Amino acid sequence: MEQMIPLTIDGVRVEVPQGTTVLEASRKAGVKIPTLCYLKDINQSGSCRMCVVDTGARAFQAACVLPVTKDMVVRTNTPDLREARRVLLELILSNHNKQCLSCIRSQNCELQKLCKDLGVEDGNDFAGVMNQYEIDDFSPSIVRDNSKCIVCRRCVAACDKVQEVGVIGATGRGFKTSIASPWNLHLSEMACINCGQCITVCPVGALHEKDDTSLVWQYLADPTKHVVVQPAPAVRAALGEEFGLPMGTSVTGKMAAALRRMGFDRVFDTDFAADLTIMEEATELVDRVTNGGVLPMITSCSPGWIKFCEHYYPEFIPNLSSCKSPHEMEGALVKSYYAEKMGLDPKDIVVVSVMPCTAKKYEAQRPELSNGGLPDVDVVITTRELARMIKEAGIEFTMLPDEGFDDLLGESTGAGVIFGATGGVMEAALRTAYTFITGNELEDVNFTAVRGVEGIKEATVKVGDLDVSVAVVSSTSMAAKLLDAVKAGEKNYTFIEVMGCPGGCVNGGGQPIVDASVRAKVDIRTERAKALYNEDQAKTLRKSHLNPEIKKIYDEFLGRPNSHKAHKLLHTKYTVRPKYEK
Repeated sequence: MEQMIPLTIDGVRVEVPQGTTVLEASRKAGVKIPTLCYLKDINQSGSCRMCVVDTGARAFQAACVLPVTKDMVVRTNTPDLREARRVLLELILSNHNKQCLSCIRSQNCELQKLCKDLGVEDGNDFAGVMNQYEIDDFSPSIVRDNSKCIVCRRCVAACDKVQEVGVIGATGRGFKTSIASPWNLHLSEMACINCGQCITVCPVGALHEKDDTSLVWQYLADPTKHVVVQPAPAVRAALGEEFGLPMGTSVTGKMAAALRRMGFDRVFDTDFAADLTIMEEATELVDRVTNGGVLPMITSCSPGWIKFCEHYYPEFIPNLSSCKSPHEMEGALVKSYYAEKMGLDPKDIVVVSVMPCTAKKYEAQRPELSNGGLPDVDVVITTRELARMIKEAGIEFTMLPDEGFDDLLGESTGAGVIFGATGGVMEAALRTAYTFITGNELEDVNFTAVRGVEGIKEATVKVGDLDVSVAVVSSTSMAAKLLDAVKAGEKNYTFIEVMGCPGGCVNGGGQPIVDASVRAKVDIRTERAKALYNEDQAKTLRKSHLNPEIKKIYDEFLGRPNSHKAHKLLHTKYTVRPKYEK
């Protein structure tokens, strides 16, 4: 039986399990202790000292790393504590770029909010020498501005613990401490996988995505360009948060309406290409299983995961599906099938992808993802960038009517929309692979065994007379753990789905940033995934091979899945990369 520890917090008697920290216990007492460096399950270091409390000891102690003890008496809100926190904030601000109005995180900054809550107005009490840094904007995905960094080390913990990449860390001592890459290299010179998990946990504006919104506006204003847009499945599950809607609200119809009002010539849907990916990927899987191909086959939709594999597990490159990711497939078809249908020169078409993922910016620049000298996708913007553009355009998002996507490359099934959640690609693939293998239609399409936010999920699925052993992994640290087990012969699978970010694309590096205090209470992965599963449940068609537009494109253009033409347009190859690119 779990031992319970009684203690008193600000006069309130509570009991919590042994091993609980004072910070966690305070929530049970209805007390909110301010934090800055703390991030639940990721970073508990006590380095910022904002959460100091008075326990009667000789010095204040950091609540985030202080275990409760029997009959402990904790005070969290004395005049001395409030003054200590204000002094700590002033010290942080003394070496902080305070150009808040122009900062990308203005009004969504944890430091800014703390200053307001604690009455710190200008941060000039300790004005003096400030460290000077160059902005690192050489990466195609991530910009690092250390003039705004507060050295909370959240990004370091996310990169190291969550993703097991570890290309950034603390360097220097005392006032000269900063977050940097080894040898002060740029992120673009490291084995950074561009996942952007460092951005989503940063409490300030020290890390943000490479902003491509001005480029999109330029294309939209150019009368010689035919500009096509496609949003990913996970975008619709999170975009509403930027406009005050509850987490987990699906905004598919309003998103399509907003994109149309922004001036895009066609509003297509990456969900269509997700269905197409299943056709190609399921066919590839069946071929490998029946003809002795390399197994386990591993999905290739997540560019962060692909780059991680290329750097750290190149021996598994033959296991990767050769399928391009869905938005790259859609881009390839826009500049071939759609161009042909509309009588357009592919050189005059601009494809803009709206993605929950910063790694997609890197992916779009890969030379392997092009055809006839033209990139499949010209510009990638994140969910956050789209929200900024909608606001800049003066569009009242919550007032918009629900609208559909344009025909030809806009129809999708429930299988396409669940791509955004961990396990979704696996579930969608199994729905179609079942039909390809048995010749029959699956009655119950819900593969609940592969759902959920656990880092590693395993299942054996009966497909006709065949037992298919599958695994679903999210976050590259979990991918590393699973691949190590496969290498050691401890695990044996037919098919593995890997998503580079924890929980899948719904928790991608380009999604709306959620305050640490909310993360402590709400599992954003689960809440956003609900929106996708609800859309899937509401769809009339829930299997990719039943999508009428998918059938049409094979009949009119591609011939069949994995045909020569399909391989030329929809498949790619991968590259062995050094751990540190120089």
